[in-house]
Amino acid sequence: MTLEQFTREEGQLARRYEYDDATVMAVDFGTEATDASVDVVDDTVIIVVADDQYEIDLPDSVEDAHTFIKNGVLTVELEDER
Repeated sequence: MTLEQFTREEGQLARRYEYDDATVMAVDFGTEATDASVDVVDDTVIIVVADDQYEIDLPDSVEDAHTFIKNGVLTVELEDER
């Protein structure tokens, strides 16, 4: 699921920031999602909020991905191949 599909289908607020060697994505799940969890498995970011699971496929050019959730906001930092 791309970030655009994720936000359109779920009605979430999301942003994507492009830098020279990295991309940052942020998705606001709202204050009810403060106990959400996130993990990266292979090329997929998996987010679990209550009984719901969401997946975001990472681009092929990503060498490394860092994820965290704070106050219901998911941040995914992607480092491109050099």
